[in-house]
Amino acid sequence: MPDTRGRWWGENELSMAKKKQIQADTLPLVAIDLGSDSIRAMAAKSVGDDMLQILGVEELRRNCVEQGVVKQSSDAGFAISRVLQLLANRIGVEELPTAFVSVGGKKLTIVDVRHAHDQVRKREVTQAILDKMEAECRQKLEDHNPEVCVPALIPVYYKLDGVEVDTLPLEGRRAAMIEGFYTAFAGTKEMAVLLDKAFNQAGRSIEASFVRPEALFSAFSTADGARILTDGCAILDMGAQTTTLTIYKAPEYLYCRVIPQGGYHITRTIEDQGIAFDMAERLKKKCGYASADLIEQSFKVHVPASEEIGGQLTMTGEDLAFQINLKLDEILMELMKALKPYEARLKRLYVTGGASMLKGIIPYLQQKTNLEVLYGSHAGILAGKVEESYYEPRYSALVGTLLLGADYRAAHPGEEVKKPTFKQRVEDTLVSMFDAAE
Repeated sequence: MPDTRGRWWGENELSMAKKKQIQADTLPLVAIDLGSDSIRAMAAKSVGDDMLQILGVEELRRNCVEQGVVKQSSDAGFAISRVLQLLANRIGVEELPTAFVSVGGKKLTIVDVRHAHDQVRKREVTQAILDKMEAECRQKLEDHNPEVCVPALIPVYYKLDGVEVDTLPLEGRRAAMIEGFYTAFAGTKEMAVLLDKAFNQAGRSIEASFVRPEALFSAFSTADGARILTDGCAILDMGAQTTTLTIYKAPEYLYCRVIPQGGYHITRTIEDQGIAFDMAERLKKKCGYASADLIEQSFKVHVPASEEIGGQLTMTGEDLAFQINLKLDEILMELMKALKPYEARLKRLYVTGGASMLKGIIPYLQQKTNLEVLYGSHAGILAGKVEESYYEPRYSALVGTLLLGADYRAAHPGEEVKKPTFKQRVEDTLVSMFDAAE
């Protein structure tokens, strides 16, 4: 086939050109966050050690995820395709064929596991061997638990010929027996299958997947220096439909629990007072306090009642806070109990997520714990001219996913992007059609 200058390309040259176009490390870093009410995509490039320059962000209002699980892969596939094309247009590239993604949602939990690799005689420890060990360990866990998937397997430490190694990387060292000790984040098989189908139907590939707690920890620990690594911390991620508590003390994750309630359910509690949902949501964000005793000056709000009731309702700030506090206590009760045994080993609690923006949430949580409570921040990671909105908590998971993605590419240089085949896309579309028909 001729190029624009009339030159004919041979098959080998054309194949090499195509391969070069889809090498992952030639593309910007791209992360996707699938939320319950929207899907966000962020593109960035690495600019030095653990620093990112944001190239662009796009958001599509789409309700295609419920409690962290894709509801219908075809709908999610359309949203993924659309938001990535919008992002590509924004940053001036033809296509973004791949993305990193962080997952979370209901039934996410952790378990400690060990896996060994016997090289028979002393040989070099390579990244390829470590990757193979992780893949084998993940497969073993999933084979023993058919309903479970392992979206993340995080190394805690290794032993080389029985001697614990506390420094990484391991490449260049030699050992006959390699033992890996990991924290496995486990979720439902349904979560992984539907997510893969959604990306296939979008004609995109998942370059690597991580878990949301890992992404948040990456963002906060990088931005906050060594404090998290040395002191340990808990992260309370308050989303719309889920609330997740993750506890970390170097070098391992100690606890992870997901409660299938969040900011959406707080809004529903306000709605039950006779207010339309959209108005209840605005009232929560503008005037909602985590507890009535945190209101410094009493106030009243006058809002339209729901269509069923009609007219107008008057509510005091204390009444609104009382309703919010009832639901907030219900959501957090189990998590705060779970946190108690670890408090002596930790220094602080980071809070993040859209539902964490309630007025007074910091003092409310300080009353519930013996920890310093702070908003998690990724501000120290962003370089160059930064839009003010990019500092908001809703972008923390995306920034953390990009950091993990940069580490992944550094460990897998020159990896080729593998887009789903036409056959995969057709098969997944047919499956979604039959599922919808049922």
